[in-house]
Amino acid sequence: MKLQIINGPNLNLLGKREKNIYGDQSFEDYFKKLKIKFNNLELHYFQSNIEGELIEKIQEVGFNFDGIIINAAAYTHTSVGIGDAIRSVSSPVIEVHISNTYSREEFRHKSFLSAHVKGVILGFGLKSYDLAIESFNK
Repeated sequence: MKLQIINGPNLNLLGKREKNIYGDQSFEDYFKKLKIKFNNLELHYFQSNIEGELIEKIQEVGFNFDGIIINAAAYTHTSVGIGDAIRSVSSPVIEVHISNTYSREEFRHKSFLSAHVKGVILGFGLKSYDLAIESFNK
């Protein structure tokens, strides 16, 4: 099974930024652990701070991967384009968030992705990614 993890803006700073919300581990270090834990799967990782690059990655893998796990970060709340890209591909998509977006600022309560994804996992820290992978690995 081939899964693509896509992370949006500022998630390249995990482990450095707002540790009280996002923890002190980089995603690259965490991804290494995911690959060991789910060694029966083919996991791929992509991160960009640029909305168009996220859309291009969704389109690139969205017809030939078994699933996509996306944390579009701030673009979750602003990007009709990412929502449209998700709606346009055939691979199932799980939306994840490290924090509970509903316990944060009100603008984070709206997602332009949620209506187009298989499911949403939020608020479990980096474990949100584990849960998303497990949802495909059944």
